[in-house]
Parts: sequence; C-alpha cells; structure tokens
Amino acid sequence: MTHAIHVDVLRDNLVAALGGLARSVKVSAGEVTVVVASTDYLAAAQQLRDHPQCAFEQLIDLCGVDYCDYRDGQWDGARYAVVLHLLSVSLNQRVRLKVFAADDDFPCVASMCSVWAAANWFEREAFDLFGIVFEGHEDLRRILTDYGFIGHPFRKDFPTSGHVEMRYDPEQRRVIYQPVTIEPREITPRIIREEKYGGAPGRR
Repeated sequence: MTHAIHVDVLRDNLVAALGGLARSVKVSAGEVTVVVASTDYLAAAQQLRDHPQCAFEQLIDLCGVDYCDYRDGQWDGARYAVVLHLLSVSLNQRVRLKVFAADDDFPCVASMCSVWAAANWFEREAFDLFGIVFEGHEDLRRILTDYGFIGHPFRKDFPTSGHVEMRYDPEQRRVIYQPVTIEPREITPRIIREEKYGGAPGRR
C-alpha cells in the first residue's frame, strides 16, 4: 500500500518539478494549490503528469470560476479561472491546478484533452456555463443548455430569469423562442402565528 506523503513534502516536490512554470505553490486546509500563467498552462500540465515525483495520471475534475463579485467586488485580478483537481494513483497524492484566462472579454486557455482525455466533457461544460474557450479542443460545443440558448448561465452577471424562453406554439405547431415574459418580483414568506403553539393541554 502506498502512503500519502505530507503536503509540505508534496509542495516542495512540485516547486522542484515545475520550476518557473509555477506562479505559486501554496498549502491551505491540507491541500496544495498550484497557480500557473495561461502561457505555461499546457507545459505545466504535461510536467505534472510526466514528472516522476508528480505522476498525476488522472484528471478528477475541471471547472470554470467567475471572480466577478469575489471579495465583494474588491478582486482586482483576472475574472475567469479554470481549476483542475488531479490525482496520482501511483503516489497517492492530489493537487489543485489553477489558471486564469488573460482576457476577460474573451477568456481562453489551452485544452487539456491531449494531456488527460477526461477533460473533454469537463471543458465543454465550462465553455457552456462560463463561456471559457479551450484552444485545441476538437469538439467545443454546448453540453448542458439547449441549442438556442443565449449566454452563459454561470457567469455572475447572467440574469436569473435568463434572456429567452421556449414554448410550444399551437398555431405554428412547433417550439418557438421568445423574450422572457416573467416579471421579476419579491416573494415575502407567509408567517402564520398560532396562540399557545406547543402548549397543548396535558403536555409539559
């Protein structure tokens, strides 16, 4: 059985393996997070997979992050990030890899499909929900939203009611899209107060 190495040892191994490819390698809450520049993202991923002290053979998860309202709007870094969780089965260790897209208006980073095949659907999901483009992905199209969907619903500035709605039109005998007709409203919960609640006769 392979025992997990201490996170501080893992951090030091990652620093040595990645060298200048890593912007930072930090330990927090018992986990190691590596941050790389978008220009070094692909090279860093290949090193994390192939270096003998890393050997992260498996991509467990990949997701997008929108830092638009992070720290109550005090965030001054790039808006969009991609976060990966990697696992080394052979060395029994994990790492979090984070990369920020350089352009907020057109967030784009390299695809990881050539490094970990499991990135395929994860990257399609991040593209669909956050609008992050993965350069080199051979089939980058929506995976969760409908064909006619407009926008990217996990962006912090996306309206909760959406932009368009879909309904069946009996006259045209087909499904049509139209602007959202739901009026935004505040819902105040109804509060019912009962006298002597919980104080029924015979109860102490």
